[in-house]
Parts: sequence; structure tokens; C-alpha cells
Amino acid sequence: MSHSNRSSRLDALLRSGRLSRRDLLRSAGSLGLLGFASSSGVLAQARPRFVADPFSLGVASGYPRADGFTLWTRLAPSPLQADGGIHRDEWVVVDWQVAEDERFERVVAEGRVRAVGELAHSVHVDVTGLRPDRIYHYRFLAGDAISRSGRSRTAPAAGASPRRLKFGFSSCQHYEQGWFNGYAGLLQDDPDLMVFLGDYIYESSWGDDLVRRHAGGESYTLEEYRVRHAQYKTDPHLQRAHAALPWLVTWDDHEVDNDPSAAESEHLDPRFLLRRAAAYQAYYEHMPLPRQMRPRTDGSMPIHTRVDFGSLASFFVLDNRQYRSSMACPDPFKGGGSTTAYLDECAELQDSSRSLLGSEQEQWLEAGMAASEARFNVIAQQTLFTPRDEGSEGRRRIWSDGWDGYPASQQRLLKALSRPGLSNPLLIGGDIHANVICNVQADPWAGSQVLAAEVCGTSMSSQGRPQERMDESKSKNPHFQWARSDRRGYVLVELGRNAEVALRSPQTVKQAQSPTETLARFVVEDGVRGIRGG
Repeated sequence: MSHSNRSSRLDALLRSGRLSRRDLLRSAGSLGLLGFASSSGVLAQARPRFVADPFSLGVASGYPRADGFTLWTRLAPSPLQADGGIHRDEWVVVDWQVAEDERFERVVAEGRVRAVGELAHSVHVDVTGLRPDRIYHYRFLAGDAISRSGRSRTAPAAGASPRRLKFGFSSCQHYEQGWFNGYAGLLQDDPDLMVFLGDYIYESSWGDDLVRRHAGGESYTLEEYRVRHAQYKTDPHLQRAHAALPWLVTWDDHEVDNDPSAAESEHLDPRFLLRRAAAYQAYYEHMPLPRQMRPRTDGSMPIHTRVDFGSLASFFVLDNRQYRSSMACPDPFKGGGSTTAYLDECAELQDSSRSLLGSEQEQWLEAGMAASEARFNVIAQQTLFTPRDEGSEGRRRIWSDGWDGYPASQQRLLKALSRPGLSNPLLIGGDIHANVICNVQADPWAGSQVLAAEVCGTSMSSQGRPQERMDESKSKNPHFQWARSDRRGYVLVELGRNAEVALRSPQTVKQAQSPTETLARFVVEDGVRGIRGG
């Protein structure tokens, strides 16, 4: 083979984005380029060419600090292929830049990282050395490709007193059940931060009146979870929301499987820990998570954390799946998972050792809230915290998957919330596909002292139960100030002197574009426990 033919072959392989280590060594050796190869046998200086945009999944930032934030992207010229269109054996040099201006004429931080197949060619950069409480622009470069630019911001300095912080939150975005058009309204609201509270993807298909379909069946393997995440990331509304502002995220069950408890699946699958490890890795590969949250060698992954915004707000982001006790009195036909149970028929519910968060996370949360000096303390967790009754004839019936299924753990958090020194506690949640506004009380049916405000937000797109059933639930739980399950969307919260809360909803998620409207407004007054209509 002539030198020119060999050069053309190498050029074609590079253009394809699928250059294997064997092909590279063979071609590099014949062209006399082995002196440029790294110790792993890959050309460190080669400029890769891709058959399509390698930044097809967009860019994202998250976890703002006073001196920086975390940046993310994943190289995937063929996003719905298991390998994203780049062979696992390849690694690609990716440059990143952070600038003060949109034209990138004032670059203030930059660097180079290696995107490797072991992490699906994803990139996580923990940027430092930036100024506090500033907007920055960022982008990635690989070969001749340049990503879209993203916009992020740093947190205020410790002890600083910012006048305001506006954030949105949502959960439960089933790709098949609706368009993610709520993000269009969110961006018009121009928040500083987005908080996502679980069920970012769904591992399986279900629901009525589907508007689009998953690629492939239920996810079990790492490759299948990668494809599922990548498909969700192709949604243009979601991409724009990630590029526009920093995010905080936590997971719930459907990032892995329906209703698991720590190492136990609802059907007691003996291979569940392998499935969970695959799901956790794919989650890390597709989220703007700090490098310290990278999955451990035992398959676990630390995700709960605290993020501060000067003296205005502390966010305690919780994980109520990875460390929880097995669910009480499970359905014998499944072996595990959730069920509804009457309190007087399930003695296991009263076991004081059972926990939704695990003892270590409980202690971390209690200590953090006790030491917090922030004006607002936001407990960002997955589901409805306020006690809820779905029974009849004076017998209380609970859903075992939520906080009511772990009453001892619930009571310990209620005790922590009752501390007089804790300023303006606000619990935010999701999971139940409904907007529910509550005053948190130890015994709400007895009208006990109000300890905190709770805003449980609706889903971004996942369908809710009929409003008639929610109205029935509200009649049994008079402490529900607002309960509506027929609308999708997000919650917008503006923290300042008080906390202003708006329930925001597109008119429909069955169309790609839909106007967003405000369903209701509420306020949490500084120094007054609880929430009231605005």
C-alpha cells in the first residue's frame, strides 16, 4: 500500500470517529508516526474528525461555588448508538474555556482534559479560580468541532448577603408521555439555578396518550442506560435549559428501576446491584456532577451534598434511595417494593431503626441544619414529606415508598426542623406528579405547631392521577392548602426578604410548544414558619 493510500486510510478513519487502537497503530506505524503515540498506543496529537457533531448532547454546568462550578459534556456523534459513535478504546482530547463574555474574547480559565471510553467519553471539569457571584460563558472544543456555548454563574462568597436568588425545580420527565416544554417557560423566567429532584429518565415505558417513544426496551445494562440518557438529552428544551444556567440534581427510583430500596429491587432480583451500578455510572456520565461524585469501585455513588449561596440560602440535596431500609410489609407477590398499608396492620412500620436516608445521611443533615446561619434552609428531596392519610373510617393508610413508610425517620427530621434557631426551613419535593402545598406539622390532623413550609412540585411531563382522586385526598388531609394533579410543569421560587413561590405550568405537554401560565402563588415570610397563599 502506498504512503498516500495509507494516509488516506488514516484520514478516513479519523473522519469516521471510529478509529480503533489496532487501526491506529497499524496506520501510524506505516506512516512513521509512532513517535507521536501515547503510552496507551493512541495518537495524543491527532486531531479527531467526526462524521457528525460530537457535541450532539449539548453542554451543562452545575454545583456553583463562590470560586467556580462544574462543567459537563459528552462526545457522541451518534448519540443513540451504545458507544455514541466513538470506539471504546479511543480517547479524545477536549479543550474547555470559560470567559467573561459571549464572544470568548476575555477567557479567564481554560484547560485540556481527556474523554475516555470507560466514561462514555463524557467530560467533567471542576472549574476554580473564578470571581464570586458572576455570570460566565463556557464552551468545549474537540478536533475541529466547537460546542454550543453555555452560561453559568458562581455562587456568592461565604458571608455575602445577596439580595435575591431565583431558582426553579421539577422532577419526573417521562420522555414518552410529554414534551419537555416547561423548560421554555422556565428560561423566560430567567432563574439563577435549576434543581431537579429525581426521575430524570425512565427505565421503562408506560402511560397513556404517548407523544414519542423510547429507543429500545427497558434498560438493564450500562449500554442501555447510556442510550436512554442520550435520547433524553437530545430534547431541545432540555438542552437549552442545561446550557442556560447551573443545575443541582438528585435521583429517585426510575433512574434505575421502579421502587427499589438500597440494594433491593421490588422483585428481589439477585442481580440488582449490577443493574444499579450500571445505572449510577450512566447517570454520572450524563450529569454536571462534580468529580468527587464519580461512582466508587463498589458500585455506590455519593450524591447528597450541601450548596450555599452566601448567607441567603443553604440547599441540602438529599438521596432517599441509596441508603434506605427495605420497605415495610411489602406485597408478597412482588417480594419488595411499595404498597399501601394500614398503620394498625403493619407493626414493622414502628421499628425505630428503619430509615429513609440512612443513619449517616440523617446525622449529616441534622448537623448541617443545626450549624446553618442561612436565612433560608432549603431541603431538596424527592417526594412529599408531610404526613398523609389515604384511609377511611378512622384508620390511617399510608404509601410505603414515601416518608410515611418510614415514620421513625420522618419523626427525627420533624424534630430537627423544630429547632428554634433554624431559619425559614423550606422542603421541596416531587415524585407524586402533583402540586401539593403544606404547612409541615408533627400531627397535622390535631393542628399541632407549624414547623416548616413544604412545596411538592408537579412533574415536568409524567402523567398524574385523576384530579378527582386528588380532591378526595385533600378532603382527608385538610392541611393540604393546594393539591392539583392535572397539570405538569415546574415551581419557581424567588428568595429575598421572603420566599415568593409560583406554580408554573404549560397548558399542555402533548404539543412541543405551549404557553406557560401561573396556577397559583404562595409566600414564606421571613421569620414565620409555614407557607400561605400569595
